[in-house]
Amino acid sequence: MLLTQKTSNPWWKDAVVYQIYPRSFQDSNGDGIGDLQGIIQRLPYLEQLGIDAIWLSPVCRSPQDDNGYDISDYQDIDPMFGTLDDMDELIQKAKQHNIQIIIDLVLNHSSDEHRWFLEARKSKTNPYHDYYVWRDGTPDEKPNDMLAAFGGSAWEWVPELGQYYFHQFSVKQPDLNWENPKLRREIYDMILWWMNRGIGGFRLDVIDQIAKEPDKKITANGSRLHEFIQELSKETFQKGDLITVGEAWGANTENTKLYSNPDNSEFSMVFQFEHICLDQQEGKEKWDLAPLDFVKLKQVFAKWQTSLYQCGWNSLFWNNHDLPRIVSRWGNDGEYREKSAKMLATLLHGMQGTPYIYQGEELGMTNVSYDIEEYRDIETVNLYQERLDKGYDKDPIMQSIHAKSRDNARTPMQWDDTAYAGFSTAKPWLKLNPNYVTINAKNECSNPDSIFHYYQKLICLRKQYPVFVDGKFELYLPDDPDIMAYTRTLDNETLLVIANFHDQTRSIELPFAMDGELLISNYEQMTEPMTLRPYEARIYRIVRTN
Repeated sequence: MLLTQKTSNPWWKDAVVYQIYPRSFQDSNGDGIGDLQGIIQRLPYLEQLGIDAIWLSPVCRSPQDDNGYDISDYQDIDPMFGTLDDMDELIQKAKQHNIQIIIDLVLNHSSDEHRWFLEARKSKTNPYHDYYVWRDGTPDEKPNDMLAAFGGSAWEWVPELGQYYFHQFSVKQPDLNWENPKLRREIYDMILWWMNRGIGGFRLDVIDQIAKEPDKKITANGSRLHEFIQELSKETFQKGDLITVGEAWGANTENTKLYSNPDNSEFSMVFQFEHICLDQQEGKEKWDLAPLDFVKLKQVFAKWQTSLYQCGWNSLFWNNHDLPRIVSRWGNDGEYREKSAKMLATLLHGMQGTPYIYQGEELGMTNVSYDIEEYRDIETVNLYQERLDKGYDKDPIMQSIHAKSRDNARTPMQWDDTAYAGFSTAKPWLKLNPNYVTINAKNECSNPDSIFHYYQKLICLRKQYPVFVDGKFELYLPDDPDIMAYTRTLDNETLLVIANFHDQTRSIELPFAMDGELLISNYEQMTEPMTLRPYEARIYRIVRTN
C-alpha cells in the first residue's frame, strides 16, 4: 500500500494558533484586568488543548484609547499587563510547553502619545515631523473629505503648526508615514529587538494600509505596498524562523499570492475577511444586518482553497477580537450550541491553511446582549451615538450591536462557575457573559464529549495525517442550501468532510460511497451514512490500495 509521506513544511503550516486578548484572558493580581502572569498560569491548559503558538493582541505600552492598538512605546509592556521581565518569562515558559509567542504589532499608526509624535508636532522642521502624514490647510478647509473608520473626519487640525495630520482610525492614532526611510529603519530595528528576545512571530495590524495615498483617497493597497512589505520582510522576518500574518481587509486571491508567496518574500499568510463580510451588502454599511448566505460562504471558501493551492497559504479562522462569536453568528447558540460549535470547527479545521482558535471558541462562548452603558469598545459606542444622531430608533441599533459588537469577543474568559468566572478576584473591566455558570473551561475539560475535547481531537488529527496540511481541496454540492461537503486529497489518501449547516435533518447524495474510516463526528451514534442530523459533521479518511 502506498503511504502518504510527510512533506517538509515550515513549522507554521503544521501549527494551530490560539489567539489571546490579554485584557480578558486571566487576571493574576486582582485588578479586574488580564495580564501576562495570568497567561503564564494558564499555559498548562493551552498545552492540554494542543496548540503550537499563542497570538497576543497588543501588550505594548499604550494609553488604551483603542484597547492597545494605539501604541506609545513599541519596546515596552503596558503596566496593566506587566513588565518586560514578565514578557521574557512568558516567552521562555511558553517554549517549555512547546508553544511559541506571536505578538501583535501596529505599524500603520502609533499613539499620539508616542515620543515620535510628541516631537513631530513641535515644528515642521523637527526630525520626527515626517514620521507622520501631514497636509497644510486652514481650520475651515480640510485637505479632503476622507472619513476615519471610527467616525468623523480623517484629518485633525493642529493650530500651532497650521497643518492637519491624517488618521484612519481614532484621532489619537496618527498614521505613520512609510514613505520616510528613517521611519522604516526604526521599525525594522524594533522588530529585530523583539526577535532577539525570542518572539516566534508577528501579527501585523491593518498592514495593507501602510502605503496609504490620502491625496488620492487611497487607504488600502497603495502603489508601494508590496515594495514596503518585501523590504520589511528582507530586513527582519527572513532573519529568523517566524510565523508572520498580515491583517489585510483588502486582500483578494491574487494579491494574497504575493502576500503569502512560498518564496518567503513577504508574509507566511494574511488574514482576509471575505467569508466574514458576506452580510455586508453593496450600498449597505458594516453595521446593517442582512441574511447570511450559506451558498455564497461555500463558494468563497472554495475559491480561496483552490486559488492558493501550492502558490500561497490560507489562514483559517471564524473568530477574533474584532468579530462576534461565530456560534452566535453562523451557528445556533441555543438548543444546538454544542453541536453547531463542533460543526463549525470541523469545517474550518478540515481545510488547508493554519487554523486560529480565538479564546473561548473552544468552549463555545457566545455573544452578549448588554445595555449600551455596559459596552467599552470605541467603535460600538461611536456607532450608537452616530446612528441616534441620524434618527435611527434605539432598538435596531442595539440589535446590530448585539449581533456585531467587538465586545462580544472581549468578555472575560469563562474558566469556572465561581465569582467572576475564575477570571479575577475583582470585578472585571468588562461585564461577564451571564452564561459563564454553565459554559466554562472547568466543565468542558471534565466532559470527554465537550467542545474543548472536540477541538483537541481536531488538532491531534491535523498533526497525525499530512493530508490535513497538504491535501488538495475539492468542493461538492456547491448549490445545496444546507450541506457543505468537500474532499482533501494527497497521494492515495482522501479526507471527506461533510456537514449539515442547519437544524433540519437532511439526506445527501455524493458521487462516491462514504466507506472510509470515520475520524471524527459531533454525534456519538451514527445513523445512515447519507443522512445528516441537525448541525451534524463528520470527517472520513479514505485510503486507496490500488
